[in-house]
Order: sequence, then C-alpha cells, then structure tokens
Amino acid sequence: MKTTADTDHGPSPEPHPYIGMWVTADGHIRQALLSDGRYDEARGARESAYTGSCTVTGSHIDYLDDTGFTATGDVRDGVLHHEHLVLYREADGSAHHAHHG
Repeated sequence: MKTTADTDHGPSPEPHPYIGMWVTADGHIRQALLSDGRYDEARGARESAYTGSCTVTGSHIDYLDDTGFTATGDVRDGVLHHEHLVLYREADGSAHHAHHG
C-alpha cells in the first residue's frame, strides 16, 4: 500500500546530499546543484555560463552540459573535485564572507 503523504515531490526517491552552491576558493566559479537534477554554473560576471543536468551516484557526480559535453566530479571530505577545479560548499549565511569589489 502506497501513500503520498510521506513521499518526496520529485521523481527521485530522495534529493541528493550535494544540493546547494559550491564555489572555488577565489569565488570566481559558482556552481549551483539544483534539486531537480540540474546545475547552473557561473564564471566571474557570466551568470549561467554552463547549465545542464547532473546525476549523483554515491559521492560521484556526472555532468551533461546542455551544449553536449560531459564532465565528472567527486566529493571527498566535503570538497567537490570537479575536473581540475576544487569547490567548497558555500555556507548558508552562517559564515558569510564580506568580499566586495
């Protein structure tokens, strides 16, 4: 017997644990992993420089860009190693960095 009260809203059984904003140490690259299986990556002043879908398998992430190229990433000790980049999870406002200009 199935009830809809305790199930998730999306097609996947549960959202992956890496949803949120990931940024490089210098803040130049900001990669948002979205709950609908998409990602949106900004580079510098270019918002949505890369967008596409991503699939999470354990701690491994497979990216499929809307333009057709693929990339991979692995999360180790809370750090996202995405191709040659190292991205850190952005704090949810608790440890906000005051970088201006």
